[in-house]
Amino acid sequence: MISSLRGIVERVSGGLVVIDVGGVGYGVAVTPQLAAALEVGASAHLMVTTIVREDAITLYGFESSEASHVFETLLSVTGVGPRSALAVLAYLTPAQVFSAVASDDDTAFTKVSGIGPKTAKLICVQLAGRLDSVATADPTAPGRPTDTTDAVVSALIGLGWNERLARETVRPMESSGKTTSQLLREALAMMAKQS
Repeated sequence: MISSLRGIVERVSGGLVVIDVGGVGYGVAVTPQLAAALEVGASAHLMVTTIVREDAITLYGFESSEASHVFETLLSVTGVGPRSALAVLAYLTPAQVFSAVASDDDTAFTKVSGIGPKTAKLICVQLAGRLDSVATADPTAPGRPTDTTDAVVSALIGLGWNERLARETVRPMESSGKTTSQLLREALAMMAKQS
């Protein structure tokens, strides 16, 4: 089973990215937001969930282990397949999924394409108490960079910036809770001012 991929982004096409790892291109299904944050030629590190079916092996990629965990947990819900689970994470962050489940807010899920009222209710009922680790995990513990900040630093290095400068620029933003693309834009703006 493939759990993570680190390599160079070879191609981005809609919700599919191809990551070149040691000369092998892995096709990975991702959310539109993550696809937009990845740039061809840049380094990327994705947490991966591998789904094996009779007729296909499909990789689903995420910018954090929390998103991967929520995806896998959503798959345990009756009526939620990989595409629906990915659609949920395209619309809601892992923290928002936890919050909606904890507060039994099934309407948060009905806004997601492909999730009807019955499935939304099942998500809340079947996941109650099972997503605690997402809320209680502290991905921003001091001295431990998050998957998001690692992705931003990798992207900056891929764009030709010095690794030390990239890490120094991103470090103060680690606990901001922003997405990879938001952090990347801010870091690029800050680094452009410094040069």
